[in-house]
Amino acid sequence: MNATGTIDRPLTHDPMKQAPMKPFASEPAGSATPETTTESGANTSRQNRTREMQLQPEALARAHMHDRLREAESERQAVRLINARRMQRRAERASLRARRALAMAVMH
Repeated sequence: MNATGTIDRPLTHDPMKQAPMKPFASEPAGSATPETTTESGANTSRQNRTREMQLQPEALARAHMHDRLREAESERQAVRLINARRMQRRAERASLRARRALAMAVMH
């Protein structure tokens, strides 16, 4: 039988017989989980797996914070745009009032 196990249901519970974890292709070089095979390769893979699991909440929090910052920046940009349009309308109305006042002064 050549079936492979998963993290939740490993093929064997003996750490010496488990295959070492490989980093994801999208993971940058020099990341927190280097691909190393030592004499206790299975133990190292279990340690890497534990480290990856411990770092997942950090990565999730970092991604969440990045999303919140991007949302806040887009919201600030929208507020600036609304204020700019409001000021533009106010300036146009003031310009029209000034034109009318000048026209009335010239006519009388």
